[in-house]
Amino acid sequence: MSEPTHAAPEERLRLFEAADFPAYRAWYADAELDAHLGPMDEDWLTFVLADKDGRQFSYLAQEKLVAVIGVAPDPDLDAWVVTDIAVDPALRGLGWAGRALTSLMRDEALGARPRRLAYVMSDNPGARRFFTAQGWRCITETKADDMALFEAPRP
Repeated sequence: MSEPTHAAPEERLRLFEAADFPAYRAWYADAELDAHLGPMDEDWLTFVLADKDGRQFSYLAQEKLVAVIGVAPDPDLDAWVVTDIAVDPALRGLGWAGRALTSLMRDEALGARPRRLAYVMSDNPGARRFFTAQGWRCITETKADDMALFEAPRP
């Protein structure tokens, strides 16, 4: 995986490592994060480190973990699907999620699939606002599973 060229030198995206887990897990003491992405446990870490299809990335600022973002392939839609984005709750609202997503979308590791998608639960209006603010558009509202499908703009 290449390092993104657009990030400031003190910011970088890399694959999630086991050493990131203690800091990441501590974020889940935050009720809002835990409600949308939790619970966080050792089984998650074991899965992420062994997963050969999806990828979990760490976004670092001055070598401090500030965001974690995951993607999984959807071969039927020829897309990478954003599965989760988490930001250190102490840094919420400062633009880290957008910077991490922008860095990820430009990463060569995702180049093999032309589309970028994200499923968002209806009970997560913050995520809906986030993707809309990033220029993604809602292409499907699914009543059966209470999710909306967002698509990134094409480069």
